[in-house]
Amino acid sequence: MSQQDDIEYQLDTLAIRTGHTRSFEGEHSEPIYLTSSFVYENAAEAAAKFSGAESGNIYSRFTNPTVAMFEKRLAALEGGERAVATSSGMAAIMAVAMSFLKTGDHVICSRAVFGSTVSLFEKYVVKFGVAVDFVDLTDLDAWKNAVRPETKLLFVESPSNPLAEIADIQALADLAHANDALLAIDNSFCTPILQQPLKLGADLVVYSATKYLDGQGRALGGAVVGNHKLLEEVFAYVRTTGPSMSPFNAWVFLKGLETLSLRMKAHSSSAQKIAEWLNTHPQVKKVYFAGLVDHIGHALAAKQQTGFGGIVAFEVKGERESAWKVIDNTKFISITGNLGDVKSTITHPATTTHGKLSAEAKLAAGIGEGLIRLSVGLEDVDDIIADIKRGLDLL
Repeated sequence: MSQQDDIEYQLDTLAIRTGHTRSFEGEHSEPIYLTSSFVYENAAEAAAKFSGAESGNIYSRFTNPTVAMFEKRLAALEGGERAVATSSGMAAIMAVAMSFLKTGDHVICSRAVFGSTVSLFEKYVVKFGVAVDFVDLTDLDAWKNAVRPETKLLFVESPSNPLAEIADIQALADLAHANDALLAIDNSFCTPILQQPLKLGADLVVYSATKYLDGQGRALGGAVVGNHKLLEEVFAYVRTTGPSMSPFNAWVFLKGLETLSLRMKAHSSSAQKIAEWLNTHPQVKKVYFAGLVDHIGHALAAKQQTGFGGIVAFEVKGERESAWKVIDNTKFISITGNLGDVKSTITHPATTTHGKLSAEAKLAAGIGEGLIRLSVGLEDVDDIIADIKRGLDLL
């Protein structure tokens, strides 16, 4: 597919065809450029490439053809002008912080984010003289009241990890822009197949490519998507400091994007069935899945998203002992903190993904000892239900 092609392709086509510029060999599958540097015909060409007078590859820390293919494909799916790939999702968030914040600035972050995101802002970003406030994701008044003249960034996960809380992205974008701030959305749970935050007013979209973009738990990676002006800042940070994506991992993610649409629809379908079943089990106190009509964010999710995703969290009766009993009595579901895999995974957030948060922070984020997070894979849905039922029936 030519980059000058003015045909408006659908997502399924973009996911397979965008970004592949064939070499003189005419390869059908995207090649992996496993090289640290690139050779020039003469010194003048080298000088022109290094100065920017001519476009081209220089050094794989910041220019690599395979990585560039992934960036172009993801940007096309997201509806963004540009993407910059990073070594992990956390590296992508740090790239946003380091690119757009300075001493004296202020960040507002949702409490309902991945535990490492809290730690990044709370323990490390503040070391550079940046103030950080955490607010309830769904309380728009709390966001408004937290804004200061020095506020430069609003950071949100929607749906949130793990309780599937839903942010009003357009309202937060309006709030950010009215105060000369940026809105960044972690879209790892939905991917561009189910939600496109840039079209809802967000300035930046952040991904852990490790999750659904790969889809098979094979490689670490991240990305930031947005317009050219903002992404040039992110690119400069990544170029200088080096949290770059490897060419091999970029190739893995390219292959993952080819099946992303099919997978997200299948994940969402099975998750819906499992959430509805869990909602009827006598040992389950509460199910957190926006696809349920009684979920507080259901209407907003239905408006912003084209599907509800594959993450289901549920709280069992009893505390840690009961949650661990459910987890330990599964037979094939993988007990791991990763998610977004074709293999179903299960974890106890209070002692894993959010384990390093203080007791007060866990309470504020709704991470209880009886909470379990299930990433619904692509196994037969009845087999997944039966695997969870084993432990639940023992409570």
